[in-house]
This record gives sequence, structure tokens and C-alpha cells, in this order.
Amino acid sequence: MTESFVKVAVVQAAPILFDREATVVKTCRLTAEAAAQGAQVILFPEAFIPAYPRGLGFGTVVGGRSPAGRLTWQRYWANGVDVPGPATESLGAAARQAGVYLAVGVIERDSQFSRGTLYCTLLYFGPDGRLLGKHRKLKPTAAERIIWGEGDGSTLTAIETEFGKIGGLICWENYMPLARMAMYGKGVDLYLAPTADFRARWQATLCHIALEGRCFVLGCNQFVTKDMYPPDLDGLEDLADQPDIICRGGSAIVSPLGEVLAGPLYDQEGVLFAELDLAEVARGKFDFDVVGHYARPDVFQLTVNERPMPPVDSI
Repeated sequence: MTESFVKVAVVQAAPILFDREATVVKTCRLTAEAAAQGAQVILFPEAFIPAYPRGLGFGTVVGGRSPAGRLTWQRYWANGVDVPGPATESLGAAARQAGVYLAVGVIERDSQFSRGTLYCTLLYFGPDGRLLGKHRKLKPTAAERIIWGEGDGSTLTAIETEFGKIGGLICWENYMPLARMAMYGKGVDLYLAPTADFRARWQATLCHIALEGRCFVLGCNQFVTKDMYPPDLDGLEDLADQPDIICRGGSAIVSPLGEVLAGPLYDQEGVLFAELDLAEVARGKFDFDVVGHYARPDVFQLTVNERPMPPVDSI
């Protein structure tokens, strides 16, 4: 049976940049602190472990890559997260000890096939500590394509919980109408939208998703300053023209009718909480259900390929 009320938390914080182990420790600590205040579902930002490398060029121009840029990449790779692996075991233990559903943005290191590709991934853990699923970002944006690979439809994940279904998309995937529709079709009640977009206009996107999907939306971003980058990082000179505050945040929680319940939070670390009444999802769909009475499958149809697409498939 679905519980009617759930307390959620979005954690706006900075990682210990380019340091997987230290960031995992911080994530576990912040998870325990949010749970101590009653949170049952906790969301961390996109690419939280080990970093969203804003401002870095990785020594890349069209037609060329520099040796120094390869060193920056090597350090990023070395701090990536194996799924499963020691970092996921620690995160799962934190979720189990806190008794919460935990969603964390990580840079996933492909340890199964190529051992040379990173993915921007959202991991889902249950209150029993199990890794319940993951979503790999389908389309990295702009220069993100230099450092991250593309996920496939097999990780369009939605998790069934006692609070309804939890799922979502990462950052500008949320500008992909068909990707949103795929998630609405899974019946997502708590829509997670971890991001690196701190623009004020991103708030309109969060509200639009809530109104379109008639779901609660949890938007979560980092707060990062330039002096948080490790001083010995190759390529640090790329940040010379960046502002002191690299990422302002902008985390928020929005209701199915587009009401902002918490946030947006800017220019500081912090945790936003909201008590959600899941019955609002059904009430919101009274006059608009994008995959129900407001759909026209006789006119429009969406086919989603959710098969894994390995690069080498033995028959």
C-alpha cells in the first residue's frame, strides 16, 4: 500500500573535488544528518562524486588534445565510481543505517567493457542498502561529451516504493520531450532532476515538469567555489576567468501543480526539506494526465528501446 505522506530532502553541497573517498564520506555524513531530521527520500546533485568539472577544458580543442589535458582526465577517471564497487557499498551502508531511499549523482567508471569511458549516472539505493538501479545520462551536453559517454534506454529507471514510484532524468535530459514522456509513462510520482544548471530560468523547467507530469519534482544542484578545486590539479589555469562562485546552486522542491514548496536555494550549502502528500498527485491529474485522459495514442505514439546496447554482444 502506498503511504500518503513522505518527507524528502535535497542536499545542496560541494564534493571534495576529484577525491572519491572523501566525497563518499561527506555523502554518508550528510545522508545521516538529513535522515536525523526525518527525511525518508534523499537526493544529491548531478556528478556529486567525485566532481562536476565546471570550467575545465581537459586540454581539448577541435582537432587536438594536450598531454596536460590527458593528465586531468586520468585523475578524473581514477576517482570515478565502479558500479558495483567499494563506493557503492559505502553508500548502500549509509542508506541502510539511515533507513532511507538515497539517490546520488556519480561519475561512473565503465569497469565491465571498455575501462576507458565515464558516464554521468544517478544511483538509487533502498533503505535495506541494496543498489536498486541506476540511470546513465542519455545525452551529455556540449563539452560534457568530451568526458562522458552516452547511456542507453536500459537505464531509464523507475523504482517502486511505498511512497509511489521514484525516477527522473539528469540536467538537460529534462529538455528532451520524449525522454520526459518515457518517465511519465512509467508513472513517476517523485521525479528527481539533479542538475548542474544554476540559472534562474531552470526554475521554470522544474515547474514545467511538475505541471506536465503532475508529479513532485526534486531539483538538486551543487554549491561550489573556485577555491574548492585541488591546487595541484592539471589544467587549473582554465579557471582563471571563472567567477569565485563556480556554481550557485538553485535546488528546489515543486508540487504537482507547480507550487514551489522549498527553495530555490542559492549561494550556500544547505538541505531543503518538504513533507509531501502523495494524494496531490492524483488530485493534480483530475484535469490533466499526460499519459491518461490527456493523451491521444490514436494520433501520437512513443516507442522506447529499453534493451541494453553493449558494444560487443556475443550470440
